[in-house]
Amino acid sequence: MVDLRSDTVTRPTPGMRAAMAAAEVGDDVYGEDPTVNALESEVAAMFGHEAALFAPTGSMANQVALQTLVPPGGELLCDADAHVVTYEVGAAAAYGGISSRTWPPVGGDLDPDLVAAMIRPAGYGAVPTRAVAVEQTHNRSGGQIIGLDVLRGLRAVTADAGVALHCDGARIWHAHIADSVPLADYGALFDTLSVCLSKGLGAPVGSVLVGSAERIAAARVLRKRMGGGMRQAGVLAAAGRYALRHHVERLADDHVRAARLAHALAPYGIVEAEQVRSNIVALDLTKAPVDAAALVDAAGVEGVRLAAVGPGAARLVTHLDLDDAAVDRAVEVLTGILGR
Repeated sequence: MVDLRSDTVTRPTPGMRAAMAAAEVGDDVYGEDPTVNALESEVAAMFGHEAALFAPTGSMANQVALQTLVPPGGELLCDADAHVVTYEVGAAAAYGGISSRTWPPVGGDLDPDLVAAMIRPAGYGAVPTRAVAVEQTHNRSGGQIIGLDVLRGLRAVTADAGVALHCDGARIWHAHIADSVPLADYGALFDTLSVCLSKGLGAPVGSVLVGSAERIAAARVLRKRMGGGMRQAGVLAAAGRYALRHHVERLADDHVRAARLAHALAPYGIVEAEQVRSNIVALDLTKAPVDAAALVDAAGVEGVRLAAVGPGAARLVTHLDLDDAAVDRAVEVLTGILGR
């Protein structure tokens, strides 16, 4: 089976399992798990922030961050395809009482001037904008990367308006490798960042929220309120620490394999190969001989799994558990179906 549905399907490597088994643990709710504490300190330092918080999921890390930035009744601005409003089942409204407003989906082609024009100040009858959120890399656009200069422009806009800036950095590691941008350069731009350990890095679970010491202290309370207080979580944090040491640089391999898939499928008019710069290949099947559901079903019969993300759209995601032979097999199967 070649599983291209997501980079969340990876399994811990033998080295990661050994690190988990050997982890020193304590009660994290009491702040006494040394492995969790070490992970939080390491990730905070990577991004140049004061503190960090280990959370069981990326959705929880995002939503806790937003609640520290936006009071109930305040407004969040983000891309219409952003994970925080698309795939987190209305958590910002349900848990935080946060109102959200979106700009049209543009993926990595963000325009800071457009965002500036959308920011609303506090005033009679208005919902004041309190935070802006961006996603790096951008999932639904096929892993597109927002350029560092664009992010700096956005930071200037939000700073001028007195508005906070959050990064859903679930796959920021991919942007770091693809564009050679130091993690601290990204960290300097955001009030909060959530970074995922269980996607490209291959840990079985977990994300880390980074920010100021004051904000992370507030986030720790919110994490507990949302049911995210864990006990001997060091066995999970150990997987994350192992991933940070061994699985970041190898993301370049996933990018190469994604590009191979894109170039093989480009002749069928379903992907622009030059736009694939990280590990996600977005397929536009609106003019293809099969729709997304049919392609998923036909490929699955031949042992290749991919994800439909709409009637005319599907995606392929490369990851730690796929080698060159798996990509060759996927190309063989998909081109065979598309060429029928």
